[in-house]
Amino acid sequence: MSSLRTVAFSDTPIDFSEDVAYGYIMKQISYTKAAIRVLRRIPANTAQLIRSKIEDYASDPAAQANNVTALQGRTGIRLRVGDWRVIMDDQGNVLAVLDIGPRGGIYMGRG
Repeated sequence: MSSLRTVAFSDTPIDFSEDVAYGYIMKQISYTKAAIRVLRRIPANTAQLIRSKIEDYASDPAAQANNVTALQGRTGIRLRVGDWRVIMDDQGNVLAVLDIGPRGGIYMGRG
C-alpha cells in the first residue's frame, strides 16, 4: 500500500504518489501566427476539438500515442485530429504548434 501525500500547488491540492507524480506536469504551448490564423478560420467546434487534443498531448503525451507520429523528411511530429493534421515541435518544456491543416495539403508546407 503506497502512502499518499497532498501538496498545495497554486492553491490547488494535488495528490502525488510515487507511481504517477510525473503525470501532472503540462508543457507550455506556443502557436505560430499561421496556426492561429487557421484556428480562427475553421469552424469553432473543429478549432475547439483541435485545441483540446493539443492540450491533451501537452499534459500527457502517452494519451495521444496512437495519433502522433514523427515526420519523415523534416523535424517535428504530426498529431491526427479527424481529417485535420497538426504539425508540432516537441522539444523541452515547450510544445510549439507550427501548422494546422487538412489531411491532404498540410505536408506540402506553406512558404
